Amino acid sequence: MTDQPFIPIYNPRPQYDQLREQLETTALRVLASGGYVLGPEVQGLEAEVADFLGVEHAIGCNSGTDALIIALAALGIGPGDEVITSPFTFFASSESVDLVGAKPVFAEIDPTTFNITAETIAAAITERTRAIIPVHLYGQGPDMAAINALAEKHGLKVLEDVAQAFGARQGERRLGSLGDIAAHSFYPTKNLGAAGDAGMITTNDAALAERCRLLRVHGSSRRDHHTAIGYNSRLDALQAALLRVKLPHLDDWNAGRQAAAARYDELLAPLPEVTPPVVAPHGDHVFHQYTLRVPSDRRDAIRQYMNDQGVGANSYYSAPLHTQPVYREKGYTVSLPEAERAAREVISLPMWPAIDRATQVRVVEALKEALSKA
Repeated sequence: MTDQPFIPIYNPRPQYDQLREQLETTALRVLASGGYVLGPEVQGLEAEVADFLGVEHAIGCNSGTDALIIALAALGIGPGDEVITSPFTFFASSESVDLVGAKPVFAEIDPTTFNITAETIAAAITERTRAIIPVHLYGQGPDMAAINALAEKHGLKVLEDVAQAFGARQGERRLGSLGDIAAHSFYPTKNLGAAGDAGMITTNDAALAERCRLLRVHGSSRRDHHTAIGYNSRLDALQAALLRVKLPHLDDWNAGRQAAAARYDELLAPLPEVTPPVVAPHGDHVFHQYTLRVPSDRRDAIRQYMNDQGVGANSYYSAPLHTQPVYREKGYTVSLPEAERAAREVISLPMWPAIDRATQVRVVEALKEALSKA
């Protein structure tokens, strides 16, 4: 144990301190307005996100998970359909497929980026495949040009899961503008984080956008008139208003994450047992997580030692989705060695835009000690 202050894996306080007056004034204004669900604040955020990402339509909803579900439903995905996605991601990416009655199919990951690829997706396509959900893991996406070409060849829809990479670019365009439709999470720990759950759907397809707007409010376009079975997934005005305060700062914050990642790269260079993250040549990495590999037989002990030393290291993710009990019960027997190996080796280090070098030095020193003692 240590007497030094605990270093969390993510620290929201610097953002709050930076924008405290504006955030608090905005929160009080919304509370005094009496308008707490959808309304002008949500419409304003939708317009600003659409402009930021370079898309025609943005639809606010309750969470990133709801964004995935509603997007799939709007695409017409349902029973009998298969959707290919990553086995190495948060559970919502596949759960959303199950919740619309379809079957998630897991493609192998690239060991250097942890993302699925056009090649691994191609190997998983069957006559029942209807869509692909490429997950932009840890802050960078797979090669979307290659995935879109594959999707066009097979007549498949592409739903980007941008929960961990808001603001990242591939070429001149941002993730969330590259597929048929995209789902975003504004959970508090994300690169653009609310003060609770919040999500967004983006698309350039007007018909898809209208369908999503219908589905987020019980399938209703006007009071007491329901043309579809929908969901209760309205974005709170308070969350939208706070996100509007933060959005103009996002590119600077992402640049802060990239600078912190470069410092970690430098500090970790003398540690041969560590494999730092790789930035793919096809796009940006905005480092929602800074995730490295360590020896699998000692990973858990290394992580525990760091935690005991006051450093909040964690593993995202310690069990691939295809090995989860719910999917074993459903009869999944697929073997995906790279996803399984990654799950045994990864550790994410503390990361936020304003993390300073001294804090990072302490993190790396704890890791160095853990490698020698764990």
